[in-house]
Amino acid sequence: MRYAFRPAAAAAAALALVACAHAAESPFSAQLQEGRHFDVFHHGRRAIRYVIAWDPDRYKETYKPFLHVFDAAGESPITNGVGAKQYPHHRGIFIGWTRLTFDGKRYGFWGMGGGVHQKHVKMLSSSLPPDGALFASLVHWNLADGKTLIEEKRTHVLLPSEKPTLALVDFTSRLTPVLGDVVLDGDPEHAGVQYRPHDDVDRKATKYLFHADGVTPGRGKDTDMPWVAEQYTLAGKTYNVQHMNHPSNPKGTEWSAYRDYGRFGCWFRKELAKDETLTVRYRFWVAEGELKNRDVYQKQWDTFARSPMPPSE
Repeated sequence: MRYAFRPAAAAAAALALVACAHAAESPFSAQLQEGRHFDVFHHGRRAIRYVIAWDPDRYKETYKPFLHVFDAAGESPITNGVGAKQYPHHRGIFIGWTRLTFDGKRYGFWGMGGGVHQKHVKMLSSSLPPDGALFASLVHWNLADGKTLIEEKRTHVLLPSEKPTLALVDFTSRLTPVLGDVVLDGDPEHAGVQYRPHDDVDRKATKYLFHADGVTPGRGKDTDMPWVAEQYTLAGKTYNVQHMNHPSNPKGTEWSAYRDYGRFGCWFRKELAKDETLTVRYRFWVAEGELKNRDVYQKQWDTFARSPMPPSE
């Protein structure tokens, strides 16, 4: 794939329009609702929505940006959003660490609380070529007093796909502490980059598939797995999701992939010095239908492992 972002200034001007904008000959289009969300369409169907709202008066509703994946009609998200009854801080495809340490104090950039928040600041760039819709945003991980602890450049790429695929998405995060040294810490259930299905899943029907037999995810168990896949049922329809871990990501990555409500993903512990940038890459393949064979998922991961790094702006 070729990566060709618009410069940030041009992107900002284009995204200021609420009407859909698209590149000629491209199957992708996009629509920005300023201060709310950024939708990306594939062949006219809403495939994903990047939720960017931030309002201190609606703190619990807006304390983190996240990515929704939509159903085949492009009308309803099949991922979790604001207002879920169980674990409402799990939202779509999201990132965070529950035990983030700075200056001897611990902050919860996972469930949030205490005023800490991830604030979408601005769109950095966008592009809608035929081989993938790309958009990057600047996210500030702020303390309760508003000081920015970490600057994040978060990039999403929606890749071309065919039915029954709903979304094939690359997620890249570049994290830079700007206030001082930090430690990203937590555990498999409360840290890293994870996927959360809609809260209304059938909790008796969730299944997981690993890259090999005999794998045991969890604390201190099998680490650095290339991928994990999940099957879940929502409103009578079955979906499968493959979460891929790029080989360039930090070693010692552990997975959480056993919850009946479907939240799954991977995390690692990492110490970062002030102004040091950590880049992590993941790919999500979301489709209708039951789990596929291992070799199908392995081929998808092999392709991801060879893919170029997307720029941030």
